[in-house]
Amino acid sequence: MFNISFDNTHNAFAYKSTGELKRAHFLFSVMHYPWLVKWGTKLTPWAIQSGLPVKGLIRGTIFSQFVGGESLELTAPVAKKLGEYGVQVILDYGVEGGHNGEKGFDEACDTFIKVINYAATQPNIPFMSIKVTGMCRFGLLEKLDHSVDGTEGTLMKRYTHALDTLTDEERQEWQRVHDRMHRICAHASQKGVGVMIDAEETWIQDPVDVLTMLMMDQFNKDKAVVYNTLQLYRHDRLAFLHDSIEAAEKRNFILGVKLVRGAYMEKERERATAMGYASPIQPDKESCDLDYNAAVKLTIEHINMVSVIIASHNEYSNMYGTQLMQEKGLSLNHPHVHFSQLYGMSDNITFNLAKAGCHVSKYLPFGPIKDVVPYLMRRAQENSSVAGQTSRELLLIKKELSRRNATS
Repeated sequence: MFNISFDNTHNAFAYKSTGELKRAHFLFSVMHYPWLVKWGTKLTPWAIQSGLPVKGLIRGTIFSQFVGGESLELTAPVAKKLGEYGVQVILDYGVEGGHNGEKGFDEACDTFIKVINYAATQPNIPFMSIKVTGMCRFGLLEKLDHSVDGTEGTLMKRYTHALDTLTDEERQEWQRVHDRMHRICAHASQKGVGVMIDAEETWIQDPVDVLTMLMMDQFNKDKAVVYNTLQLYRHDRLAFLHDSIEAAEKRNFILGVKLVRGAYMEKERERATAMGYASPIQPDKESCDLDYNAAVKLTIEHINMVSVIIASHNEYSNMYGTQLMQEKGLSLNHPHVHFSQLYGMSDNITFNLAKAGCHVSKYLPFGPIKDVVPYLMRRAQENSSVAGQTSRELLLIKKELSRRNATS
């Protein structure tokens, strides 16, 4: 079996200069202090909105660490450098909110098409990422989801019933959402680019799941084009994965699935408490880890008809995926197994997987600084709150800086 080590800092940081490493060390050192992150995440959006001259500071620190560039074209140098080390790219238009109604939703759809066209011209950008809430009114998804929850039967049958609860105007609105999604997936299929549908909050996720499955049923017949995202911090997602595999077998399409732990945990728990329903979140981290690793195993056991993206910063989950592949006699570059981490984080996982020959990518957002601030604030909060994440990043950077000093 191929021996992979996530402690190899020479592989992990070969693409970074010593100056870039020192800047990363400073940034993670700041994020090591939760009180600094708390104030920073409050003051930064305010400073941007107030027009204070802070963009240069942001651009040279947290933006350059976690974002590919302010425009699609400016991501090119980053993607090129990653490609030199065998790392691919998932492009994500990082702008959130302010959609300006139907006109804004159509513009977002046009932007996603532009991203697909660009990715198709690049040698190492196999995927792009979209959010359904970028093309659909949140309230419409809420109404559909609520109606889906209120009936019996399979998800598809409940969805069909939910459509009957919409007014004629809402039904037309939902048809436009369906048409936008179809346009994106059809174009991606034609251009040979994969489309990842991001996960949303639990109270709007059901219609997103149905819409994604409908697109898979149409476009995933010969290869995986469309991927759904499963958040395994939800206690029901492992069962949903089983159901999705069963649906793919019955309908004869390749199930595309991206496995993540999740992004809305505190919001989900607070809403469940406030509204008096059982929390959809796992009771503890151990339960989440068990379900995540079980999902990795389940997808690899069905690898002929499942294409999986193991999107995790957890070292064990990534190593477990490679071990299962080797036990099953699969090559580490099997076309149905892809690994991914966020740009600016867990380089020790990404670049060592690439060195071993795995398909692995960095999730690379782009967009104007003022619009990408919400994404940046989440990255800062994530590194501050995830136990051991910042400490691990700092330890590895220090190790590599010491190694370079010793060999210089």
